[in-house]
Amino acid sequence: MTNQLIAKKVFEEVGGDANISHATHCATRLRLNLRDNQQVDLKALDKIEGVIKAQFSNGQLQVVLGGKVNGVYDEFIQLVSNNEPAGMEQPEKKKIGFGLLIETISGIFSPILPVLIGCGMIQAINAVLTNFNLISLDSGLYQVFQMTGDLVFYFLPFFLAVSAAKKFKTSEFLAIALAAAFMYPTIMNGAMEAAKTGVTSLNLLGLPVLFVNYKSTVFPIILAVWVLSYVYRFIEKIVPESFRILISPLLTLCIMIPLQLIVLGPAGSYLGNYIADGVKFIYTSGGFLGAFLLGSLRPVLVMFGMHYAITPIMVQEIAETGITIILPALLVGNLAQSGAAFATAFLIKDKAQKSGAFTAAFTALCGITEPAMYGYNLKYKKPFYVALGAAGTAAAYLSIFKAYSTAVALPGILALPTYHADSYIHIIIGVLIAIIGAFVGTLLIGIKEETQEVTTSESTDTGVYEELSSPVNGSIHSLATVNDEIFSKELMGKGIAAISNDGVVYSPVDGEITMLFDTHHAIGIRSTLGAEILIHIGLDTVQLKGEFFSPEIKVGDTVSKHQRLITFDQAKVIEQGYDTVIPVIITNSANYQAVESKESEATTTDDIVITLS
Repeated sequence: MTNQLIAKKVFEEVGGDANISHATHCATRLRLNLRDNQQVDLKALDKIEGVIKAQFSNGQLQVVLGGKVNGVYDEFIQLVSNNEPAGMEQPEKKKIGFGLLIETISGIFSPILPVLIGCGMIQAINAVLTNFNLISLDSGLYQVFQMTGDLVFYFLPFFLAVSAAKKFKTSEFLAIALAAAFMYPTIMNGAMEAAKTGVTSLNLLGLPVLFVNYKSTVFPIILAVWVLSYVYRFIEKIVPESFRILISPLLTLCIMIPLQLIVLGPAGSYLGNYIADGVKFIYTSGGFLGAFLLGSLRPVLVMFGMHYAITPIMVQEIAETGITIILPALLVGNLAQSGAAFATAFLIKDKAQKSGAFTAAFTALCGITEPAMYGYNLKYKKPFYVALGAAGTAAAYLSIFKAYSTAVALPGILALPTYHADSYIHIIIGVLIAIIGAFVGTLLIGIKEETQEVTTSESTDTGVYEELSSPVNGSIHSLATVNDEIFSKELMGKGIAAISNDGVVYSPVDGEITMLFDTHHAIGIRSTLGAEILIHIGLDTVQLKGEFFSPEIKVGDTVSKHQRLITFDQAKVIEQGYDTVIPVIITNSANYQAVESKESEATTTDDIVITLS
């Protein structure tokens, strides 16, 4: 079951917007504050595929999802925020920074991506029909297709106005009015006639209103709606409630229309031009090296959610020049992931996994890479790295032969007719380099399916596969003693319950840090032999939001057995009313024939407390 479907079913079972007052998550659980707990059937939630357990704790509904929690939460919060339930608690304000800028741009473009992709694909179909002389450029079918494919790009300010208004939580209709001011014939006709007439602006009380072609522009309307959100909010505060319906829109439009036409619109237009020119300069001046980096790093941008930030740059490119030189690099980035996933599918022995890998590979071929990348290439690591190299090589090749695209379509095999180069054969060669290079490279390097299968066969003398040392100086107890059913009933896996004497947590294995939750109360480790370990410091300590916790590692770090991972002020945590027991869970317990634990009232980090067989 997909994350989206899990989120939808949980959303429905908890009573939807009307019953949700706040939603958050921790390392393993979706945490919901509800208005009426009686509306929830825990058994029904437990039956949802993907839900490990649902329970109430301290008045909060906890839906345990394990490793799926981040993806399900992202889908769940979209269902909540789209409907904006009354009384929904506002999330903590985020600090201003580059991450927030990326998140804002992504949040504005995400809702309109379907229509962007749809229009781009229609342009691709039109290109196929005309390239093979199936329809005439003078035919009504071509003209209607061309109009349909271009409509979102021509009227882009209107689409962005609605999306930006939702993002900035302001009036959507006032935002549309701002877009209409940009696209009004006086401005648009003036911009088109400026070269002939020499008239570049009109006079407004001595201030110039520049004639700018705002068709397909991105930044002017986003900037204008952002300012609108503050202006309208301020006016709503100072105008008496009984007069707001008359006075607030009047004052807002009287302020915003001149402001946006004189200052914000031209500034945003220049900003967009400079960004597009800057990216083009970096891409072209960097030559094949710049293209190599963009092609190979495309999947990395996807992983961090930064790939949406490229979309407005490509749209701006097309608005200014009619083409985008960035999209070919993104195309081969996607196709390389597909090639690597196809090879992975051939190498996997498990039939169910093999079938899933083939499906994910085909999806990536069409432009959707997440199933292939997250489900298989990243899982086995080597295919992912091979795909990065193949994508970079293909992108560098395409840049040499001046490849470009004429439409912002989903970068997949179906949109190839929208791509051009010095000769179209170079597009085909670039695509083959990406797909075949990643496919052959992955076959040659191979994958390592289940490490423990190999190691166990090599360790048949003792039957022991891996040993974990104590993560604390203190005591070790049975998981059954933990006052939380998720741990005590081993719903997430087998393990131990540790009690620290000194507030220091150590690594029980040699391995890699795969997860460190924002609140620093939970750590994920993958041992060098394949054990996946969750160390959860305290119960419900996510509520402390990181206070009293001091990590000494970060995600991606390689750690050694006995290395300090984190310190926490145990006395302060207890003082706040939290249980400081530390469940240590082998989350992939099912991969082992036995997970044996050893209890002790006095243990040190030198003691072996878990044995995997």
